[in-house]
Amino acid sequence: MLEGTHTEGDSGSQTESEVQSPENPPEPAVSEEADAEETADERAEELPLDVTFEILKNRRRRLVLQYLRDAEETTSIGELAEHIAAIENDTTVKQLNAQQRKRVYIGLYQCHLPKMDDAGVVEFNQDRGRIDPGPNVAPLYNYLDVGVEEESSSYELYSGSVLAVGVLFLAAQLSSAYMVANAIVVGFLLAVLFVTYRLRTKA
Repeated sequence: MLEGTHTEGDSGSQTESEVQSPENPPEPAVSEEADAEETADERAEELPLDVTFEILKNRRRRLVLQYLRDAEETTSIGELAEHIAAIENDTTVKQLNAQQRKRVYIGLYQCHLPKMDDAGVVEFNQDRGRIDPGPNVAPLYNYLDVGVEEESSSYELYSGSVLAVGVLFLAAQLSSAYMVANAIVVGFLLAVLFVTYRLRTKA
């Protein structure tokens, strides 16, 4: 009886030792918060390019993204609508009239915010009228920065072109080469029309 009892005790000790041995380390516990962050990252990487460009091609949706990036907190659809309406009407929030506010509010509520919510770009609570950044919004901020840089580069290129054409035109006039001066003006106007057409077709 004593020997049997002793044997069972040794067996139990060996089992416990095997479980706690370095060869069989316990699996690390993964917190629910870490799982949530990993899931959010995976969702952010899965946003297709066609959906990304569909969101970004509309100016009002780009303004929504810019506002959320600057605010970095929950915002109301009323505040967002006033901010965008002021930009679109080139005025201040205080000078907006009811029609200007209403037009932007309805557009955001019925079209833009639901579309962005479906893409995971924002989290739009229609009942409370609250908007939060969504899990897929971060990559879109990079496109907003690129747009600003392209706009700045385009402005510099346009300014340089105007200056160059002006210098050539003045030189042609001083040289009494009026035909050349006229050709420069016509060529510049044609170039402006072509660039304007291309920009409109892209938009």
